[in-house]
Amino acid sequence: MISAQLTWSDLPAQLPSALPITQHADGVSQLALPGIQAQWSAQHQTNVAARGHLLVFAWGRPEFAQAGDTAQRWLDVWQNAKHGDDVLAATTGAWAVAVINLQTRSVSLAVDRFARHTACWRADAQGFAFANRADLVPGTSHSLCTQSILDYFHFHMIPAPHTIFTDVSRVANAQVVVASATEAAASHAYWTPQFVERGMHDFPREKETFLRLIREAVEKEVAAVEHTGGKVGAFLSGGTDSSTVSGMLCRIMGKPMPTFSIGFDSQGYDEMDYARIASRHFGTEQHEYYITPDDLVNSLGKVAASYDQPFGNSSVLPAYYCALMAREQGVTHMLAGDGGDELFGGNSRYAWQQFLQLYQHVPGPLRAVLEPLSETTPARKIPGIKQAFGYVRHSRLPMPDRAEKLNRLQVVGLENVFAPELLKSMHAEHPLQLQREVYRSACSNPDAHIINRMLAFDWRFTLADNDLRKVNGAIDLAGLSVGYPLLADSLLDYSLRVPPNWKVRRYKLRWFFKEALRGFLPDEIITKKKHGFGLPFGPWMMQHAPLKALATDSLNGLVARGIMHPDMPRKLMQELMPQHAGYYGELVWVAMMLEQWLNSHPTTRSASVAA
Repeated sequence: MISAQLTWSDLPAQLPSALPITQHADGVSQLALPGIQAQWSAQHQTNVAARGHLLVFAWGRPEFAQAGDTAQRWLDVWQNAKHGDDVLAATTGAWAVAVINLQTRSVSLAVDRFARHTACWRADAQGFAFANRADLVPGTSHSLCTQSILDYFHFHMIPAPHTIFTDVSRVANAQVVVASATEAAASHAYWTPQFVERGMHDFPREKETFLRLIREAVEKEVAAVEHTGGKVGAFLSGGTDSSTVSGMLCRIMGKPMPTFSIGFDSQGYDEMDYARIASRHFGTEQHEYYITPDDLVNSLGKVAASYDQPFGNSSVLPAYYCALMAREQGVTHMLAGDGGDELFGGNSRYAWQQFLQLYQHVPGPLRAVLEPLSETTPARKIPGIKQAFGYVRHSRLPMPDRAEKLNRLQVVGLENVFAPELLKSMHAEHPLQLQREVYRSACSNPDAHIINRMLAFDWRFTLADNDLRKVNGAIDLAGLSVGYPLLADSLLDYSLRVPPNWKVRRYKLRWFFKEALRGFLPDEIITKKKHGFGLPFGPWMMQHAPLKALATDSLNGLVARGIMHPDMPRKLMQELMPQHAGYYGELVWVAMMLEQWLNSHPTTRSASVAA
């Protein structure tokens, strides 16, 4: 926890030689200076330092060229740099930092390339406030933002820079927010990926380099934990990424290391067999737990309440139970496999969108004939022709527009999901507009290959705003810490040089990643289809009375708040869920998590809903 509030007019011109910091028995530290009020705990590796006119609040684990206290090193590099962006771009690791300059009466608030640590803020003419959680930013009105409710249902989370609160923003990955007494707060990217799309030819040499970088990334995580006397473990879902991290951990340590896997007693969802294959192959100390519907009923509200704003990724529950197992075994730091798909091309949508992109090479005159026909000719319903014209209709849309056509919220219809009065204050195009903006600016190559553009796009929406927040929240709630070896900056920089046709080769996902790991990973893991930590919530809810009752009560709660359309609970439970429980169950889950979060935040619950 860290929160601070600045009042521009009261800031001193110089900091005292010794900061007036009060240490409390509960582990919370407080700083009180003219114009500066702050408090923090050591839970997120928070450091505070001052020198002359600079005051630094730093949390997380940055990696500098030289070792030393985190905040002191920030002071060193910040004072010696000509431009703050240079410092931020050169600082690797997982971190967030706030640098207050009393000389210019300004503040710079930034997070790392993947926002592995978060920073939220609010600003007005009187001052600036920030915290590591949206609900802890001092001075917020806690008024719900209508647009963020729509964004939440669309993305299953609220993407940066927005939050659930009307007056609080979140710093996006690889961005910095700068505010001062004379200029309004504004954000910009301090680092943008530059892809090198040609140049790799020597596969054996690149394989050796790649494996070395993975080993070094895991070694660095282990060294940092052993330095503090902690114990390392790893998530093991049975997928390529978690198996790679778990296997490398055992190879480095030269002994069985604890790995943790979650199973589901539901056909089509359980991956425990693959986790066991990886465990036997590497000789891990395997721990397993099968989640039940009762676990969801007992833990869903607690998990929802632990987040600083609504969060609807359903795989947070498996991650949480994994973390609980690890804690019971004395593990203090977990290694997660997130990142391999988004750095090296492992999601099926990359191959699909690359296939659709081929249509952009069809000559304009031919497209001028095909596109009207695809909409009007009766022949478009004939099998074969139907699929061809469907391809035309879908492919002619630019990215990222065409990727949004199958969003559940769009399929069900906004007018069916939201209360009519609330819907009037929502901008239906906002989620797509935000995606267009990120897709356009995600990388510095204006002509980058579609695969690389999609990867950089996913670093915001899939990693920084979703998957990493999922794991971080589950780990925090269990009282552990987490590291992401596959997101090490050395691997990120290396991935920028891997050509697109090595990432997705003839529609084969993660070609280089998997071929480089052949011989290290079991063949069954390399050839298995991607699965993930999917939760069988929909099928369970239709069969488990207490879970269905909780879902129904949550939906009705949103109706009572004026958020959900009065007819939607009945439509979902009686019409849509019986048709496809797995598909529409995601929408029910997202709604449940919103209502559970609102129940746990009474100050927000009583606040007005504002546009």
